[in-house]
Amino acid sequence: MALIAYELYIQVYLAQKNYDKVFEYGEKSLTLDPDNFNVAVTLFRAAQEKGDHQKMFAVGGTVTAILARFKARPAPDGKDASTWEAEKSLVLDQLQDNINYVDSTLFSIAYQTQDPMARADLLERYAATFPDSQYANQALSMVVAAYQQANNVPKMIDAARKALAANPENPGILILLADHWSEQGQELDAAEQNARKAIEILSSMPRPEGITDEQWAQQKSLQTGLAWTAIGQTLIHRRRDAQAVEAFRTAAPLLKPAAVTYARNQYRLGFALINLKRLSEARVAFMEAASVESPYRALAQEKMKGLPAAPAKKYPPRKGA
Repeated sequence: MALIAYELYIQVYLAQKNYDKVFEYGEKSLTLDPDNFNVAVTLFRAAQEKGDHQKMFAVGGTVTAILARFKARPAPDGKDASTWEAEKSLVLDQLQDNINYVDSTLFSIAYQTQDPMARADLLERYAATFPDSQYANQALSMVVAAYQQANNVPKMIDAARKALAANPENPGILILLADHWSEQGQELDAAEQNARKAIEILSSMPRPEGITDEQWAQQKSLQTGLAWTAIGQTLIHRRRDAQAVEAFRTAAPLLKPAAVTYARNQYRLGFALINLKRLSEARVAFMEAASVESPYRALAQEKMKGLPAAPAKKYPPRKGA
């Protein structure tokens, strides 16, 4: 009878938009009946109406805990396991609309949060709350991007490792780690392995939904170029400059539409060529790096000052001279 009374209070206060009272009686109801899915969803709706995101995430955790306990519940005495699993499956099908509502609403709130650190926090909470969601892997990748935007490198790397553990076939995360480690001269074996694995995945990866064939071709080309330039940089650190030159030259046409990464690739190429004493080719690479607007323009121009001048072109003598 107390549960019935609490649910009546919840409905009355919800109609009055007295959300604090809704939460008060909702918590009392859940104390008596911790597995009351309908009350938990009602509290979630109330928190959404109030615009209380923290409360929504807290109640979202309550919803998933209720579902987890229900899924783990053993068959009652006298009922065989297969019949019980079929009954549970039927119940979950009936609850699916509300499950999807809570799941998708929290994901939407998390990724639409403007502050990158706050967005990362909510996305991490979402992924922990809904590990089996269709959005879980996407959320983990977005955590990495949020920390990258916030320029918090330690958290970005930690988040990238978690995202890769959840989905080892994510080319974007593989390339991000390869690019960072190769730039810093760290974990070079892992960086090269990640980059080569990303290239292999991209070669046969189907087009994601929501983008055109042309957009996918451009995205694959750029990501493949980033992987090759990361490989080249790991090879420079290992003093395998001839192989680095080949990697950078493979990357160059793929990166050309992206000015900054193209300039960086050509700048790196110039260094590899200097190490090989191929100075005229190095000058050309630095000129290409300086030809586009990027932070590498001034760096490339400075490097060219230290190279010997290009030899003047020789023309054959004119007849009759």
